[in-house]
Amino acid sequence: MINELKEDVYNLLETNILSYWIENMQDKKYGGFYGRITGDGVLIPEAEKGAILNARILWTFSAAYRLLGKPEYREIATRAKAYIIERFYDKEYGGVYWSLDYQGHPLDSKKQIYAIGFVIYGLSEYYRSTDDFEALTYAIHFFESIEQHSFDTVKNGYYEALTREWGEMTDMRLSDKDENERKTMNTHLHILESYTNLYRVWKDEHLAKKLRNLILLFIDKIYNEQTGHLELFFDDDWHSKYHIISYGHDIEASWLIHEAALVLGDKSLIKRVEPVVKRIAEAADEGLTPEGALVYEKFFDRNFTDTDRHWWVQAENVVGHLDLYQHFGDDKALDKALRCWMFIKEKLVDYQHGEWYWSTFEDGKVNLTDDKAGFWKCPYHNGRMCMEIMERNF
Repeated sequence: MINELKEDVYNLLETNILSYWIENMQDKKYGGFYGRITGDGVLIPEAEKGAILNARILWTFSAAYRLLGKPEYREIATRAKAYIIERFYDKEYGGVYWSLDYQGHPLDSKKQIYAIGFVIYGLSEYYRSTDDFEALTYAIHFFESIEQHSFDTVKNGYYEALTREWGEMTDMRLSDKDENERKTMNTHLHILESYTNLYRVWKDEHLAKKLRNLILLFIDKIYNEQTGHLELFFDDDWHSKYHIISYGHDIEASWLIHEAALVLGDKSLIKRVEPVVKRIAEAADEGLTPEGALVYEKFFDRNFTDTDRHWWVQAENVVGHLDLYQHFGDDKALDKALRCWMFIKEKLVDYQHGEWYWSTFEDGKVNLTDDKAGFWKCPYHNGRMCMEIMERNF
């Protein structure tokens, strides 16, 4: 069963995901990668180019090269690395621009900490796969920028966003769907993720201290012990401002927090973390559907549940439950992972044109309105799911 799953995701990774990005997204005229392909497959060559998309391409192809050793994967990773350093890196103030225009000029110059975290994630993976010291040097530089400008030295945690010059911002939202608060679960999760990967290749004591602090922030501040869910938006004093559940982030966080503790290697911390990550995953299961998928979010204040089956939520649902199976021998979790994988294969994979659809609706119809590739639609969640399955020892 597991061997068949590993073979399935290996084939999907190479023939459906990575091949799509190699064949369709390289901008040979202006450099880097195109900013968007619509849900029905139309390339928009003049779309803005986002830091998130480029950093996630960098991570995905770096990881694929590390696992599979194919030179074409290294070539794409190197292209992403060079474009980030040449175009996204703010040479005057540090950090990275949020977005560029299609020709590669700064469009939105704010410093969104989430984006800088992903650049660290990608660069550290590039170093991990190639031993390229320049990539590690830049990753460390960005880590130091986050710590210097974003860390709250009084009340702990990281501020969401700052101006290009690292000043205060009135609108700190990551996207139009988010609430305008200074501290968010989502940004802390992806700083945790990036610091974990950086620590794999750079065993620095200060980084270890910061990674440990992030793990404890999740356990002590972000995790709701009563519900088992993660709270999403906070003021400076860590008061949760809204009653929203994000099922995908719950299951994603369960394995990323666990991974961070394992990479850090502190046995006492691992012992403290493991009951919490199991509880978070259990709470995420409240969003499971009869066909094995996971719905998106629940808004208690509006009495509304977004029942769309998003591509990234399903990918994280598979990895999160496989983590429970691998480390805790949870056979029911394995069954949940396999059922969700069947849903992905049957409902989300575009076998004709490549890649995955953004989502399907509750009635089973495919969402062709949202992007096939774009600012937020990247090869990272689904590519990572495949590589996590390939690399883990079950």
